[in-house]
Amino acid sequence: MSINAEFQSSLEARLQQLRDERVYKQLNYLDSPQAARVQMEGRGEVLILSSNNYLGLCAEPAVVEAGIDGLRRFGAGTGSVRFICGTFTVHRELEVALARFVGTEASLSYVSAWNANEGLTATVVEDGDFVCSDALNHASIIDSIRLAKSITKCQTAVYRHADLDDLRAKLATAKGARRRMVWSDGIFSMEGSIAPLPDLVQICRDHDAILVIDDSHATGVLGATGRGTAEHFGMLGEVDIITSTLGKALGGAAGGFVAGSAALCDYLTQRSRPQLFSNALPPTVAASALASVEFIEQHPERVQALRDNARYFREQIIEAGFTPLAGETPIVPIIVGETSTAIQMSALLLAEGVFVTGFGFPVVPQGHARIRCQVSAAHTRDDLDEAIRAIVKVGRSLKII
Repeated sequence: MSINAEFQSSLEARLQQLRDERVYKQLNYLDSPQAARVQMEGRGEVLILSSNNYLGLCAEPAVVEAGIDGLRRFGAGTGSVRFICGTFTVHRELEVALARFVGTEASLSYVSAWNANEGLTATVVEDGDFVCSDALNHASIIDSIRLAKSITKCQTAVYRHADLDDLRAKLATAKGARRRMVWSDGIFSMEGSIAPLPDLVQICRDHDAILVIDDSHATGVLGATGRGTAEHFGMLGEVDIITSTLGKALGGAAGGFVAGSAALCDYLTQRSRPQLFSNALPPTVAASALASVEFIEQHPERVQALRDNARYFREQIIEAGFTPLAGETPIVPIIVGETSTAIQMSALLLAEGVFVTGFGFPVVPQGHARIRCQVSAAHTRDDLDEAIRAIVKVGRSLKII
């Protein structure tokens, strides 16, 4: 086998640069289901405080069994894209359930939430449109807008994070646009903050704009019954378009979806490139995701348990002397300053048997490096107390507290 030597050398040099800059990502291999505690290769049992498994459904027996039943009934994969022969009855059942859950007329599933965001923007945005995005939106939203801009003559803008006056000003400059679209995360993953949805809805109404909310970290998390940002603010049915993931609170497997009007979902079926040129969501994943939605609907107490755990953890961390970013979500970022400190703290915590990821520049601004703690309903109070003791111990050793 012949490999271009110059290409190989450049890759190795860039990898070494990442190591030198202390931003090289080391993969840790799990040898058990995702849960509050896992078996990590080479380390044994580890307490997980860095997972999107917010409701503990990754290993929930009903969810796992539904996936196994789906595998037996429908097989391992679809073997085709949706419009040829890759649409199974379980896809329809899942999409009906998702629309019901998030309060829209219809929904359409994708093999990932990234594909859902990419497929939405690039499909519905046309020449002369204007798209405005929150500065802290997820990379999938940013790239979806870049793709839309590259294939149309649409105009784009970024407004300062949650700065409503800046958003109004940006929309005011686009009065002559054919259509206006505003994109925002529901929960911002690095901050743990919640989008000011009531204001966003009103601003979009005032400027005749379409509001799109990516609820990936909010579905199953916010609202009394976990229906997301809209339920949290008492606004179910008032968001034009919702996108979200099946890979976090909804069982944690994979996949994503767009939810909105029946006409929108039908149009995406007809024209969305990730739908037209990618195999459909594996039926076993669709079956387990469907079981997750039904489980949450039947067990809203699981959502309350998550809320209680998040509140307890945040209160105890503050009492210990740390200053996490303010918020009420299960994402609790503890600011430690420099990137090297965040990475060192993450490594020391792992040595204590607690896995929590450190983030620094360029993922977050210089001087605002953090460890991002993510609480789950699957954590017991003993789990949380153990994690807090480890964080306090490491924080003192690094003179953070």
